[in-house]
Amino acid sequence: MEKTSENILEIKNLHIEYHSDGEIVRAVNGIDLNIRKGESLGLVGETGAGKSTTALAILNMLPKYTAEISQGEILLKGENVLKMKEKDLRKVRGSKASIIFQDPMTSLNPVYKVGYQIEEVLRQHSTKKMSNEEYRDEVGRILEMVGIPGSRQDEYPHQFSGGMKQRVMIAIAIACRPELLIADEPTTALDVTIQAQVLDMMRELKKEINSSVLLITHDLGVVASFCDSVAIMYAGEIVEYGTLEDIFDPEHKHHPYTDGLFGSIPNLIVKTDRLNPINGLMPDPTDLPKGCKFHPRCPVSTEACRNGDIPVAVDGTHKIKCILMKNMRKRNE
Repeated sequence: MEKTSENILEIKNLHIEYHSDGEIVRAVNGIDLNIRKGESLGLVGETGAGKSTTALAILNMLPKYTAEISQGEILLKGENVLKMKEKDLRKVRGSKASIIFQDPMTSLNPVYKVGYQIEEVLRQHSTKKMSNEEYRDEVGRILEMVGIPGSRQDEYPHQFSGGMKQRVMIAIAIACRPELLIADEPTTALDVTIQAQVLDMMRELKKEINSSVLLITHDLGVVASFCDSVAIMYAGEIVEYGTLEDIFDPEHKHHPYTDGLFGSIPNLIVKTDRLNPINGLMPDPTDLPKGCKFHPRCPVSTEACRNGDIPVAVDGTHKIKCILMKNMRKRNE
């Protein structure tokens, strides 16, 4: 589908904290993201980078008593979801924006038939009112869109395989034809054959229901086959952003963290004895390092990386938050 300049989603200077046992967990630290109509954006990073927290914040679904959005805006088609009342959010969730949760094994209710769980979304969020028979027909049609016979709507989640459960989760997410589809690691725990089927299905559904997609993953191979743009996230910050070509072209400069992610991928052409993993662990979000958050693990860090604000270097559509990008234009954000 052709992309337009219209932004479906705008995230501005978003800061999210969790409060637990007297400690402040700084999960998201000032990110900015835009998704245009028809665009697929990949949000990539290790476990603990803040990807799922960002996804939940878009639908204002963070836990009320432990999470706090201390700064920022999240504009969905120009409306700030963070200022919406619950009754207004119910009109947004499922219809304007929807999410495919990370684990279908725990996201589906085991005591209800899958058809009932899809129908519930239609009854709660669709503006179109139907008879009971029409709801049943619509549920069957939605299941068939994701490759499941409509007759299986009377079965329970335990009667489906892992890949089929994921398809049911996708059916729930697309039931009201949302303009923004958030897919939180939709291929995790699936074998490669099922992964390919799920991605092909999401690609076809994206065209059919005319949606933009935020794909959250740690798998760069999935990103390469599905996304138009890529944002690399580390310790709650976007450290690199660009088009698919910007991120995957080896001739382009990259953030050292991005280089580390690519270095951790097996190369089937050039045979090596071992992979080249990123040393160390993600920093403790209750005690983040000063300066660049990646500097304790960075093989090329300098004293300047360890102190002060890190500028964002910009080259057209490509942005890198790294003080070492000397040949790119720089500006503070």
